[in-house]
Amino acid sequence: MARKRYDLPPLGFVQGFEAAARTLSFTRAADELALTQSAVSRQIKTLEDHLGVTLFERRHRALALTEDGRAFQRIAIDVLDRLQGGINQMRARHADNQLAVTTVSGFASLWLIPRLKRFTRLHPHVDVRIVANDRILDLERSQIDLAIRYTKTVRAPLGAERLFAEDILPVCHPSLVADAAAPLRQPQDLARHTLLHLDYHGASRTWFDWDTWMTALGIEDLKPAGTLRFSRYDQMIQAAMDGQGVALGVSPLINEAIRSGTLVAPFDRQVDGPHGYYLIRSMAGAAKPQVAAFVAWLHEEAADDLIAEPLAELAILQGAMV
Repeated sequence: MARKRYDLPPLGFVQGFEAAARTLSFTRAADELALTQSAVSRQIKTLEDHLGVTLFERRHRALALTEDGRAFQRIAIDVLDRLQGGINQMRARHADNQLAVTTVSGFASLWLIPRLKRFTRLHPHVDVRIVANDRILDLERSQIDLAIRYTKTVRAPLGAERLFAEDILPVCHPSLVADAAAPLRQPQDLARHTLLHLDYHGASRTWFDWDTWMTALGIEDLKPAGTLRFSRYDQMIQAAMDGQGVALGVSPLINEAIRSGTLVAPFDRQVDGPHGYYLIRSMAGAAKPQVAAFVAWLHEEAADDLIAEPLAELAILQGAMV
C-alpha cells in the first residue's frame, strides 16, 4: 500500500485552532466559526492528539498558548493566509465583473452612495456590492476587494492611499440660522440651541466631540439648551437636516448638503481633524481591473469635491451674515 503523501489534520481543525489561538477563547472561536464551544474544544483535543503535543494551557477561565502552540500558530497563519490568498486570486480571475467595497456607514450613505450612479454609468457591467459596516473587516476572509477606512494618518496601513482629509465644522438647517429669537452668529450662541452628539465608544478622543471642538476654539463651560445623541453619524446629520439641532459636520461628507442649501455652516470657524479617509486594497482586489477603475474614479470624485469647496466656503460666509 502506497504511503499517503501528507499526514495532515483536517483543515477545519486548523482553522478552529487559529481562531482559538488568536482570541485565546474557545467560546469566541466557536462564535466566529458558527460552532459550539464543545465542538471547538473537541477539535483542539483531536488536533493535539494528531500532533502529539499540547497546544494550550487550560487555566481557570483562561487559555494560554504553550511554546508548541505558539510555533503551530505561526505555521497555521502562514498556511491559511497562503491558501486564502491563492483561492481569492483564482476567484478574482473568474469574477471579472464583481467589486466588493466596505466602508463606515456614514461615508457610505452621505458621500459614496449618492455618487455611485456616476460610476455605474461609466462601468455598467461592474457588479458593485457595498458593505457598510463600522467594524473593521478582514478583507481576505470577508472576500472584500477594497476598504475605505476612517483613520488617523499615523495609523494608516502600509500601502494605503489617502482619499481626503477632514475638516470639522458646525452645521444645521437654514431655519435655525434665520431664527431671530435665537440668533446663531457666533459659537457662543450655541447655548441657545440643541447640540447633536455622535455617541460611541472613543468619540471623546475625536473631533466629533463638542467639548473637544469648543476647547480648540477657546470656548469653555458652554451649556446648550438641549442634547440629542446618535449612534451613527448619518443619523445625526439627518437630524441636523430636519432642523433638530446643530451637528459637527465633516467636510467633505457634508459638502453636497451645504452646496444644495440643505445644511448651512453658521460660523466661519472650522478645525482640521487628525483623521482622513484611506483606500486599502485586498490581495485579491489588487489584481482586479475593476478595482483599479473604481479607485481612479474615487480620486476623481474627491478632486472634484475639493475644486467645488469655494462654494461651501461661500455658504459658510452666507450663514454667518444672516
